[in-house]
Amino acid sequence: MRKLLGCSLLVFASALLLEQALSASAQPAINAASPQAPEKLSADTPKTTVVGNAFIAPKDWSIRVKGPATILEAPEGDSWVALVDVEAKTQDEALAAAWQAYKPDAKWPLKVSNDLPDRDGWSRRRAYDYQTSPNEKRGVDAVVYYSGSSWTVVIVDVADAVAGKRGAQLSMIFSRLLPKGYSRESFAGKKANTLDPARIAELGRFVEQGQKVLGVPGVGLGVVQDGKIVFAGGFGVKELGGTEKPDGDTLFMIASNTKAMTTLLLAKLVDEHRITWDTPVTKLLPSFKLGDDATTRSVLVKHLICACTGMPRQDLEWIFDYGKMTPESTMALLGTMQPTSKFGELFQYSNLMAAAAGYTGAHVIHPDMELGAAYDSAIQSYVFDPLGMKETTFNMKRAFSGNHAGSHAPDADGKTARAMTAINDAIIPARPAGGAWSSVNDMLKYVSMELAEGKLPDGTTYISKEPLLERRAPQVSIGKDVTYGMGLMVDTTYGVPVVHHGGDLVGYHSDMMWLPQQNVGLVILTNADPGWLLRDRVRRKLLELVFDGHPEAEALLNADAKSFYADLAAERKLMTIPADANESAKLAKHYANASLGGITVSTSGASTIFDFGEWKSEVASRKNPDGTISFITTVPGELGFEFVVGSGARRTLTIRDAQHEYVFEER
Repeated sequence: MRKLLGCSLLVFASALLLEQALSASAQPAINAASPQAPEKLSADTPKTTVVGNAFIAPKDWSIRVKGPATILEAPEGDSWVALVDVEAKTQDEALAAAWQAYKPDAKWPLKVSNDLPDRDGWSRRRAYDYQTSPNEKRGVDAVVYYSGSSWTVVIVDVADAVAGKRGAQLSMIFSRLLPKGYSRESFAGKKANTLDPARIAELGRFVEQGQKVLGVPGVGLGVVQDGKIVFAGGFGVKELGGTEKPDGDTLFMIASNTKAMTTLLLAKLVDEHRITWDTPVTKLLPSFKLGDDATTRSVLVKHLICACTGMPRQDLEWIFDYGKMTPESTMALLGTMQPTSKFGELFQYSNLMAAAAGYTGAHVIHPDMELGAAYDSAIQSYVFDPLGMKETTFNMKRAFSGNHAGSHAPDADGKTARAMTAINDAIIPARPAGGAWSSVNDMLKYVSMELAEGKLPDGTTYISKEPLLERRAPQVSIGKDVTYGMGLMVDTTYGVPVVHHGGDLVGYHSDMMWLPQQNVGLVILTNADPGWLLRDRVRRKLLELVFDGHPEAEALLNADAKSFYADLAAERKLMTIPADANESAKLAKHYANASLGGITVSTSGASTIFDFGEWKSEVASRKNPDGTISFITTVPGELGFEFVVGSGARRTLTIRDAQHEYVFEER
């Protein structure tokens, strides 16, 4: 599956630019290195490109030099990252020279290119993305950088399955790619500024500008410093076309921010000596089972939300055909899934493992209750009530009946619209992973407790410091400067730790973050795709305000917005809406897949409709470079689920996530 509105690693360029670039005159970098035999790396290893630019090569990858190109090869043998140093006059000439050095016979057409702002010592940056056919099962991207007197071009030619499980390693290559002799800005040892009214006003201006360029109708924002709420309120509107402004009590879905509250529940049980972080999960929840027996036996409590067990994301199996799912059947589904990497080897995010964490803790507290009811009761009495989070709820009806923000997303033409939210119901059976609704005021109570290391505003101890902080201890790395603990990430990119976690569901994107050394916290809640771009850049903006950092957050956010909508427009040009009638006529009326359920195909006027049972969407059609045909959902919020028409005698449709393939057969 290729989700058009998902966060792609890079962005793309047009076929015309490719033709111009490949015909342009560019010279390889001077002093190109002699060919070397591949070197397999036994650890993450600092390396340099041919001209001396620094990067980190990931463990278990192989590295070799081919002329001006430093080529990294993934252990699977079908994926490469090339870092190519060249001399050229323009970005496109540099790109052409890099392809000549890496893979001169490459023929992928480019879709779109986007200029990027200066950053980390690099200037004149431009990102490119190429159109691959879905049956190739790979992504191809490039970024051009300039420093000194030469260019460095990074070409990413990676199979989807490799990207799916080695995304953290790919991130490490990019995040530590720095020009020769350059040191990144660091705030280590710097005194934090007081977030006075002027700085808060600047933060609000940044958020409002972000809303404008991203098409996000409403944002909830809260800031706390030294135990005092500095700001709690909202910007924009709760609903597109409405006039009501979100306030500190407006509910948004907080999605995966729920995970940290689930691990807080577990930490409370550790504090009560009812469990330990090293207790085998099967001793607490005997029904817990993964598709691999050895992995099942290895999972301790601390591993349930560590993203370190090797279990892949595999979300399609719970967001399709979810109408009959229960917490018990969700756990049974987890028992059919296989790890795709070794235990502790790679960061791989699993929502169902996080759900198992909540249900395990709940079963310890209420062993005679149904798992969902047990969790609801446990999280309320152990987390929400003691922290005074009076509005936070898992009850969808309660949320929708009160002060809440509606969800929004761009349509296929890039216009902000109300999003289809039915698919958000899929999280209910797996709600410890991301089903909560909360407000700025309630989330600030949670963040304030984290900053106070377990104490409440009146000074009483809610939880002991040790089990609380253990959730931040690294369980697995996400690149070189970011680690994942138990439902919490710690980012030290700029020399000071930032603890945070984000959350994403249809039309709702949020983050909570705090700087434990500076006693500063922030909560941001948004009510539209692509709100994840705003929540990601607000972390950098907070650091700029706290430490008088170099102002780059706004330029990055503006570039993010341009790239997002340019990519969306490029995809739109490739799609036919309504779907091509001749291609639609070849479809069967009904398809079925054992894991994902069924699809009923119908027409409404000129439109072709795919009905999945719990939700449905008009589909576009697209002819891929290899001649295959895809049908792509277009409903706002679920734009981009791609079904590829099979070529065999029996009519089929195939959908993929990064590491799995599901074939719907004619029924």
